[in-house]
Amino acid sequence: MTAFDRSAFRGSFVALITPFKNGKVDEKAFQALVEWQVKQGTHGLVPCGTTGESPTLTHDEHKRVVELCIEAAAGKAPVMAGTGSNSTAEAVELTHHARKAGAQAALVVTPYYNKPTQAGLYAHYKALNDACRMPVFVYNIPGRSIVDVSVDTMAALAKLPNIVGCKDATGDLTRPAKTRLTCGADFVQLDGDDGTALAFNAAGGVGCISVTANIAPKQVAKFQEAMMAGDYAKARKLNDELMPLHHSLFIETSPGPVKYAAGLLGLCEPDMRLPMVPIQAASRKAVEAALERVGLRGKRKPR
Repeated sequence: MTAFDRSAFRGSFVALITPFKNGKVDEKAFQALVEWQVKQGTHGLVPCGTTGESPTLTHDEHKRVVELCIEAAAGKAPVMAGTGSNSTAEAVELTHHARKAGAQAALVVTPYYNKPTQAGLYAHYKALNDACRMPVFVYNIPGRSIVDVSVDTMAALAKLPNIVGCKDATGDLTRPAKTRLTCGADFVQLDGDDGTALAFNAAGGVGCISVTANIAPKQVAKFQEAMMAGDYAKARKLNDELMPLHHSLFIETSPGPVKYAAGLLGLCEPDMRLPMVPIQAASRKAVEAALERVGLRGKRKPR
């Protein structure tokens, strides 16, 4: 049993976008976004994940964004810093930095492109467990990384003291139940897809690392709180209201749609870095319609 308090990692954790302006990280907009998230009731903050365009951040920018998030959060919400890489040594370095900067946990994506075996995946995370004295979450996203951490491998990792949970973006809704049975009820399972969060939590999950929370943090937090309270009737109602927004924010590859929505709401510029490009006109109309449907269109947030 680990000494880490796992109860802090539940509810709505926002997969933060990284605002850019004139080609650089917009530090002011990013910290304003973090402060707004905390005020809106978001339960946790995840900088430098896929939604944060981590593949195109330099290492210095990556570390700076983590530091900015921790500073702006000011201890009011836990920070789970994205620290993954397809190089184990780089993942260890980024995780060490996150711990020293004051993050409460690390989110480590499965190594992409080099396509390790299950033995390689275990060795990768064991190296992180052995080198880094902080809670580590396995980010399993086969759709982007090509590799899938099997249930058996996850069970082996769950026995390591610093591997406390996972972000499951497999889309397989049998996974949370299987993982709960093999890894134990205290292994923290967070969904990686807003649209499946209701079913995921019902089967053993305790929250979601949410893209939609960038745009509708209060509504997503209330949805997660309803499930934590066991009020699934309320959760279903909130889920129905949010589903059009969930769908529209993935109408093209994320974070294109959510960056466009953030621009409409005045949260930041919609700028992305190549090879990500602005979303198409039809997709813009879909995002606008979804914002209108959930009552967010025209409500510009303070910067």
